Amino acid sequence: MCRAQLHGLQDQRPCRGARLAVEGFTLLEVLVALGVLALTMGAVIKAVGDYTGNQSYLRDRTLAVWAARNVLAEQQLENAWPGTGEFKGTTDMGKREWRWLVRVTQTEEAELRRLDVEVQPIDSDAEQPLAVLSGFLWQPAAGGGN
Repeated sequence: MCRAQLHGLQDQRPCRGARLAVEGFTLLEVLVALGVLALTMGAVIKAVGDYTGNQSYLRDRTLAVWAARNVLAEQQLENAWPGTGEFKGTTDMGKREWRWLVRVTQTEEAELRRLDVEVQPIDSDAEQPLAVLSGFLWQPAAGGGN
């Protein structure tokens, strides 16, 4: 402090030879802060993109499982005895069309068949189905009732 300030004088001018305190950031500090901000924003944008993609996949998978359950329930309610092999079809679920494939195999029990239902979107080229569901059918009684 200079003498004028020590003696309590209210002079607002800086003392001669006194250094002014510089407030603010240097250009280098600003550039480093911007670099850190850019890296952080890039990571946030990537995380949001990954989250959005995952949500889309989970929605499609849920709809595919529901479509597979519907196909399996329809087969169980038909009270028919399907032959072993494969049969295909399409169904609507969630404002989309789905392609399904049912594989019927004989189990060790003569009156029991296994049904494996595979479902994927109709416009999908993927070899792996989006959902696979298995169920069993008892052979209906000769009179049509259980």
